[in-house]
Amino acid sequence: MATLSYPDHQVFVNFRGKDLRYGFASHLIDALERKNIKFFIDTHEQKGRDLKHLLKRIEEATIALVILSTRYGESKWCLEELTTIMEQADKRGVIVIPIFYKVRPEDVRKQKGVFGDRFWRRAEESSREEMEKWQMALKAVSNKIGFTLDHNR
Repeated sequence: MATLSYPDHQVFVNFRGKDLRYGFASHLIDALERKNIKFFIDTHEQKGRDLKHLLKRIEEATIALVILSTRYGESKWCLEELTTIMEQADKRGVIVIPIFYKVRPEDVRKQKGVFGDRFWRRAEESSREEMEKWQMALKAVSNKIGFTLDHNR
């Protein structure tokens, strides 16, 4: 009889560390640990390693939690991870669950409001091709059913 093999990390957690590492993300990580869910966050990766190792973790995951916050769009790394996550969703059926943390899905989808202002600042340091692929990934993730957490929750 065949046995199922699971990757080392079933859930990849994508988020902007400056916004969430010591708040919402740490509570989420605690909850995953209590439920014995195998997960990966960037602090598990050895410092100084190439980004391709981090992207490999996305390729190994079966679920990706994308926590979108006001400063998410400032981070090239977050946007690159998101692009890879959405590619893996298309290629392998990775389940992508967006969590809109104090941002509206529409602001992410259309890159407007505070989220959009910070995203468009990235354009000064990024190529047109990068901006276009990130816009596509942001639109795709914001069209998925997820969770919206506002200032009251």
